[in-house]
Amino acid sequence: MFQQNNSSFISSASSSTYDSALRDYMATVYKHMSIALIVSGLVSFFLSQSPALMQAIFGTPLKWLAIFAPLALVLFVSFKFHSLTSSQIRTFLYVYAGAIGISLSSIFLIYTAQSIVRIFFITSSTFGLMSLYGYTTKKDLTSFGSFLMMGVIGIVIASLVNIFLKSNGLQLIISIIAVFVFIGLIAYDTQKIKENYFQFAHSDAEQVNKIALWGALSLYMDFINLFVHLLQLFGDRKN
Repeated sequence: MFQQNNSSFISSASSSTYDSALRDYMATVYKHMSIALIVSGLVSFFLSQSPALMQAIFGTPLKWLAIFAPLALVLFVSFKFHSLTSSQIRTFLYVYAGAIGISLSSIFLIYTAQSIVRIFFITSSTFGLMSLYGYTTKKDLTSFGSFLMMGVIGIVIASLVNIFLKSNGLQLIISIIAVFVFIGLIAYDTQKIKENYFQFAHSDAEQVNKIALWGALSLYMDFINLFVHLLQLFGDRKN
């Protein structure tokens, strides 16, 4: 009886320690994601306050660099992920967030500040609910992954085409589809981040940190994309 109770106590303590480690890991993911969002917000806002810089970027061919640089950065780190250190990936995350901030600075010229703030809080609430669902649900969301990624690829291709077509109708369709795709991705990516922890929990701290940073990048991109498309759908444009 004593041995059985002692064994149960050890198992319970081990499970508690494991759950605590998982919570710390997820907290690290959300911390880096939040810092990246703050970097993007600050860069975007302060750049928008300088008409000269806005003209230099969006009134010249530099606008193409602002548009495509974030995509190039993500592709680069995807191919180099295994050879990069966690500190290098962390630096990349914040550089990438800064690049996104530059590309997003134009929203302050298009939409009212009130609607930007409103859509940000709507996005934050939606993100929180879907991430909580992805973390707590017992349902395996893996089967949705390939479908959602196909949706992302379609959205990227259609968005690139619409840069040249400038079709409001096509943009409306893209944004509607994108909202549903990225809402699903928030839950899917959160569950995947959690599963990655179980897979790499016994790896060295460097590897766990790399996985956490990659998770932060995934959720950051989900948040930004959801925010942008909700803004395009419901944002109040300046007169």
